[in-house]
Amino acid sequence: MTNHAPELSIIMPCLNEERTIKICIKKAFDWLESNNVSGEIIIGDNGSTDKSVDFARESGATVINVKTPGYGAACYYSAKSAKGKYIIMGDADDSYDFSRLELFLEKLREGNELVMGNRFKGGIKDGAMPWKNKYIGNPVLSRIGKILFDVPAGDFLCGLRGFTSEAFNRLDLQTTGMEYGSEMVIKATLLKMKIAEVPTTLSKDGRNRPPHLQPWRDGWRNLRFMLLYSPRWLFWYPGWIAIITGLSLLIWLYPQPRAVGNIVLDIHTMLYASLFVIGGYQSITFGIITRRLGSHLNLIPDNINLKKIDSLFRLEQVLIFGILLVFIGIFGFIKSIALWNYAGYGELSASETMRIIIPTSLFFITGIQSILFTFTMSFIDLGIRK
Repeated sequence: MTNHAPELSIIMPCLNEERTIKICIKKAFDWLESNNVSGEIIIGDNGSTDKSVDFARESGATVINVKTPGYGAACYYSAKSAKGKYIIMGDADDSYDFSRLELFLEKLREGNELVMGNRFKGGIKDGAMPWKNKYIGNPVLSRIGKILFDVPAGDFLCGLRGFTSEAFNRLDLQTTGMEYGSEMVIKATLLKMKIAEVPTTLSKDGRNRPPHLQPWRDGWRNLRFMLLYSPRWLFWYPGWIAIITGLSLLIWLYPQPRAVGNIVLDIHTMLYASLFVIGGYQSITFGIITRRLGSHLNLIPDNINLKKIDSLFRLEQVLIFGILLVFIGIFGFIKSIALWNYAGYGELSASETMRIIIPTSLFFITGIQSILFTFTMSFIDLGIRK
């Protein structure tokens, strides 16, 4: 350590790691000294009830008491207090080797803003990772991250990673749980930061208790977060598919029943087709609301493509569109009653009248949805003092 700001801050989130915290800190300090790197070690303690905090201070690390529960909160506040130009974070359970950080620092010095470790390239030792994480969870989530966001990292959830303090401030990370790691790499990708990847080794941790990580629960939380972070895949693409499918069936069946082989499609299929359109339209509007709210909460960064999509749904235009659809629906209802009146309020041909009622009901419901969507978006977009 020197009197000047250190070049590197090594941060470790901690919750009851008394068996391994001293080992991790010693490895990190030894590496800093042997590589002549000015640095500091920060432990983000998340409410340990064992001797982790005492051991960390005895070992020369700075301890930050993080009252907000969660892995993400411990990482965030540790990084927030870091003074180094570069930051490397890793678990305090001795599963990552803090005596082998040279590749991370080298890539950061080269100008990369985020450097991800890759355990599949560096090696996963026996017993270090449950089989369901190794062969299902991590590969699947990493692949989904590449599909949804074009993330360049092959090990999406690796806990050992480095980043610049400037990049950390730009990312403005918000989540406090296990989604924190996913938020970091997704946001860095969306902000077009320079991302590199280096091999790293995962060893069996030194705990004498079960890990905090719960594979199925935390895997689902990460998947859910990734989907919510990608309104296009969760809301818009399924919504447009449903709308196009439903409208195509409605237009095809509107003039008359249609036969497909021995199967006759009639008003019952039209009814389900209209539900496809309604569900698809809801999906699209929910996607726009989610994206806009995510932007207001600094969860989802703005980009040009998303702004172009938003511009297609200007609030006043959508409101006028909704009112027009409601009037078309009301006109259809009136026409249906007129047909009933013409028949002397007796029995009507279902095939004939439902061809009017189904489309007009669709117009009416979609119009109401549009009006409610407009006012919901207006509420989200209210100019307020933060």
